[in-house]
Amino acid sequence: MTARDDVRRSRAEARDADRAYASEAGPSLPERLLAARERKGVDLFRAERDTKIRARYLDALERGEYAELPGAVYTKGFLRNYALYLGLDPEEVTRQWKRERGDLVIPAEPVLNVPKPLDAPRPGLTFSPVLIVAALLTVLIGVFAIYIGVQLVRFAKPPTLAVTNPARAVIVVAEDTTTYTLKGTSVAGASVTITAAGRDQPYRVNADSVGQWTADVDLRRGRNEFAVDALDPDTGKRAEQTVKIYITVPFVVSEAPRLAVDSPADGSEFQNGAIPIHGTTSNATSVSVTATRLGDPGATPAPSASPGPSASPGPDAVAVGPVTAPVADDGSFDTPLDLAAGSWQIVVTASSSDGKLASITRHVTVAYLGMTLVVRVQGGSSWISAKVDGKYDPQTTASGILLHKGEALTFTAKTSIRIKTGISSITFFTLNGQDLGRLSTKNATEIWVFAPPDPPVKTDKL
Repeated sequence: MTARDDVRRSRAEARDADRAYASEAGPSLPERLLAARERKGVDLFRAERDTKIRARYLDALERGEYAELPGAVYTKGFLRNYALYLGLDPEEVTRQWKRERGDLVIPAEPVLNVPKPLDAPRPGLTFSPVLIVAALLTVLIGVFAIYIGVQLVRFAKPPTLAVTNPARAVIVVAEDTTTYTLKGTSVAGASVTITAAGRDQPYRVNADSVGQWTADVDLRRGRNEFAVDALDPDTGKRAEQTVKIYITVPFVVSEAPRLAVDSPADGSEFQNGAIPIHGTTSNATSVSVTATRLGDPGATPAPSASPGPSASPGPDAVAVGPVTAPVADDGSFDTPLDLAAGSWQIVVTASSSDGKLASITRHVTVAYLGMTLVVRVQGGSSWISAKVDGKYDPQTTASGILLHKGEALTFTAKTSIRIKTGISSITFFTLNGQDLGRLSTKNATEIWVFAPPDPPVKTDKL
């Protein structure tokens, strides 16, 4: 027997063995492929997408219809790729395919690379009516929340206020200037109020739609003071701070002081000695007040000493003053003048820096009803409590009030006044216009009783 016969015999025996093995091994290859895919839980279309092998070829493999495949080379490649995808041994699957086909020798064929499974595509964004409605509601709620926030901020925040003209708070204009235009900004529609010192009614203007406002104000010689405020009509809030503007109109060098006395009126009668001296002046650096009691023949008017530790009061004093009245920036002056009973001539004099004077005279009559007591603290601070006609005075109440240096209280009674002072040595008294000075030099608490015509008496009970 030749060697060729031996090869043929060995091939026949191998083919018979494979056929015998196939009959005894169990399910066929198509059945194994179908069962493996079902175990994997995928359908043919999913397998087609993952393996890149058409679904009709995969179906042919699972049915064993190899004739529907493009050829043996492609069939072998499909089987290897599909086996790898299903988790089967590709070599064993290939051998079973050969056995079931009855092939003895299959020429070497190229091995196909297993394509990498594709990732499942991400689902696209779908817009359902519910989603659209929810999105619109979210946008509306957001816009409403922003609106509410803006309104809350607006209502919580006071209006802004700025003065743009003049650019500086303190300016000096020409001596012949009589009016000035103030300009500024605030919130739209704001009510701007400009208060001028010495003017009864303020100036009022409204800001326009962009918040700008303009106001013409009158000027007088000297220093003119204006306080600018703004009110938001929608919120009712005012600006945090008023803006102060000072405009000075210089005086003519040769001009004499101008003086006007509003109080007292000539011929006035007072029931106590606290005479209010009030008026206005311009081109003046100081104002002094002097009072002379009339009807004392032979008396020589002379200014008395200011109340203090060395004052020596007496009933024969015929003149009071001169008392200096402070002049405010707007030219007004105000000072009290304590006078005793009788007829008085009051002279108010304004002095300029170059020595020019302007004077006004007033005549008044003082006729006391009951008693008037002025309590003044000098050289420090002291607690003061008072009982007027047996009752605590509402100015001090039972707990008392603290007076600082230069401050004073006026009490009016029918019969008696009791004063408790924390420091007697710095407390001074004027009774019915008569300066009594201080009644003690002790730095201690004392109680004094005033009941004219009796002199003041110290006591232990308020």
